[in-house]
Amino acid sequence: MKNKNITFLTQAAMIAAIYVVLTYVFAPFSFGEIQIRIAEALTILPVFTPAAVPGLFIGCLIGNILGGAILPDIIFGSLATLIGAFFTYTLREKNFFLAPVPPVTANTIIVPFVLRFGYGAALPIPLMMLTVGIGEILSCGVLGLTVYYALRKYKNIVFRPSLN
Repeated sequence: MKNKNITFLTQAAMIAAIYVVLTYVFAPFSFGEIQIRIAEALTILPVFTPAAVPGLFIGCLIGNILGGAILPDIIFGSLATLIGAFFTYTLREKNFFLAPVPPVTANTIIVPFVLRFGYGAALPIPLMMLTVGIGEILSCGVLGLTVYYALRKYKNIVFRPSLN
């Protein structure tokens, strides 16, 4: 049981760290009305491990803080990633093509309101939903499924801790 907890915490911490690095490195286009957050490709990881759910949340939280986001963005943007990760985890046994849908949906709905009411963005909310949604489709859908295909052959080796 102890090894399982250590594995879970290690996986969550590594996912969070990778998310932070990707957000920080690609910061010029990770924030704003038109954004493609490359780190959101990691939202496919709950298909492989439940540790990705807290890992993505903490990674997004820290990434938003380091990226200079305002408090509503830190809170609600991170919650959007948590919601997306949780529902991706619940879809893990179903068709993996559906795995990007929860983070795309959560961010498309939540982030435009943060942009409007937190940052005072002048674009209409439906237009920001479109731009954020397209960015999420590219990061979660295209890049996320690429990550899935790269990792699926390791699914039972890397991400499934033994029960011993």
